Amino acid sequence: MATEVIVPEMGESIAEGTITKWLVQVGERVERDQPLFEISTDKVDAEIPSPASGTLLVIHHPEGATVQVNELVALIGEASERPVSETVSEPPTVETAVAEATSVEIVENEPVAAAEVAAVSDADPAEEGKLVDRIRRFSSPLVRKMAAEESVDLSQVQGTGIHGRVTKKDMQAYLEKRSAPPLPAAAPHSLAPASAMRTAKVVKAPPQQAGDFYVAPYNEGDSVEIEPMSNIRRLTAAHMVYSKATSAHVSTVFQVDLSRVAKARQRAKEGFVQTHGTKLTFMPFIFKAVANALTAFPNLNSSIAGTDIVHKKDINLGMAVALDRGLLVPVIRHADQLNLVGLAKAANDLADRARSKRLSPGEVQGGTFTVTNPGVFGSLFGTPIINQPQVAILGIGAIEKRPIVESDADGNDTIAIKTMAYFALTFDHRLIDGAEADSFMNHVRRTLLEETWSELDSFQ
Repeated sequence: MATEVIVPEMGESIAEGTITKWLVQVGERVERDQPLFEISTDKVDAEIPSPASGTLLVIHHPEGATVQVNELVALIGEASERPVSETVSEPPTVETAVAEATSVEIVENEPVAAAEVAAVSDADPAEEGKLVDRIRRFSSPLVRKMAAEESVDLSQVQGTGIHGRVTKKDMQAYLEKRSAPPLPAAAPHSLAPASAMRTAKVVKAPPQQAGDFYVAPYNEGDSVEIEPMSNIRRLTAAHMVYSKATSAHVSTVFQVDLSRVAKARQRAKEGFVQTHGTKLTFMPFIFKAVANALTAFPNLNSSIAGTDIVHKKDINLGMAVALDRGLLVPVIRHADQLNLVGLAKAANDLADRARSKRLSPGEVQGGTFTVTNPGVFGSLFGTPIINQPQVAILGIGAIEKRPIVESDADGNDTIAIKTMAYFALTFDHRLIDGAEADSFMNHVRRTLLEETWSELDSFQ
């Protein structure tokens, strides 16, 4: 028996995703747990592993198709079980339709009469067409429920599923089109001459609803290349626009002395790698200082719900990870309960799996405060946009040695070389005032300047 490849559950709020790439083609051998295809949801991009070893026999949904959780997308088995040429693009035959109908009878509890199925081989083409049309109406329970609630005849809906079956997306599109008001008829005198219509520029109007994107005009003959946004890029763009429209953004910038951190890290980093198999960067030190400051200033670990303040009891730090396809923010949960070793392991693991598309949707949800590190690309500092529904985000600038003026007890000034960085905190002024934001930043700065990091002594 061939093994069915099903879209797995990917979190409570994930109902569907888009297949972005098949990593194995029909007729190729695949091993159990080998990445089979990539799927993009509104939370994360992920690689879905193969549930079994064998040959990929059938792909039911091509790249770019939107599929539901628990939906059948492929079959894996021995090459002799089913022709490898049988893919979703192949037009359905009556025999295939009968097989599908029998399958639907089991799954959806809507039987096709046995006599009707048995007689199809002797039926004329018109009767065969009727049976295929009946099979087309075997949609999922959800689609049938939507049709019943909206008084929709499924035979009137254009289906894009296998054998023309109506999918949830088809129903939604049909209902939207049905509810849209008719376009007003143009007055006769408003029609442009044919010559004017042929020379008109291709111009898209500015959006009429908040959250839409303005499309700059361009001429039909311009030398341009149109590239659709990746799913992550599109969702990030919408989220950033929403955040700017929601929160009263204010930023404050501090210069932070990381000299003590740099020395502790330098002494311990080789032993740390040998002991734990992962590198020791500056970020675990910063995460530790931020978690301590959030404990002291819990308002920055909150969110706003209408006119209520939602105080989060868990400190879950989001860490922005830059990818070639966009930005992901995996979450270090209970960061205040982790030491430097735990923070380093968690951060490196999440970053590695984000880049290899092995994060689960739950690992990018539930953050209460975000840290982003554009300094690794050379930026001195930036003013990041708040990651909703959070109320603050910390941006780390380039960590580098700089000349700093120091004064002794007698007021004498000297020039010292210090490891410094600019930290920029963007906060929501609806909840956080400047005094509280600066007090939070002073707490972070003081921790990084004064902490001895004694837990690293064993690695020196």
